[in-house]
Amino acid sequence: MKKILVIEDEPEMRRNIATILRLEKFQPIVAENGRVGVEAAKREKPDLILCDVMMPELDGHGVLQALREDAGLESVPFIFLTAKGEKGDVRSGMNLGADDYLTKPVAKADLLNAVRSRLQRAAQQTTAEFKPEFGSAKPLETVLA
Repeated sequence: MKKILVIEDEPEMRRNIATILRLEKFQPIVAENGRVGVEAAKREKPDLILCDVMMPELDGHGVLQALREDAGLESVPFIFLTAKGEKGDVRSGMNLGADDYLTKPVAKADLLNAVRSRLQRAAQQTTAEFKPEFGSAKPLETVLA
């Protein structure tokens, strides 16, 4: 069961997202602000993080920055979920290293599609892949001969 950390300061929104995730067989972990969210991420090692931008104590941008600086969490998929949906806000979030940016209110299907696609992409990135070695021309010489 995949662990999803939900960092959201609005209690009703936090409950609703957790319920949606639980019904879809995910294990939601909730945090009421950015500072608590960073602590929970370090403790729980979630498979994905959904995070609001505007929060007390530490905003979503600060959360993302703190997580990207942590070697154990830097590659965890991170999705902003926020009411700040202007083009500049989206670009700013993506430039910080977010994997996706959803604006509130978000449809259940859009939320779940984003979560599933980011988890799938993360799984693909952890599988072994072809990594050619270009330190020598020898392999190319045998192909060209």
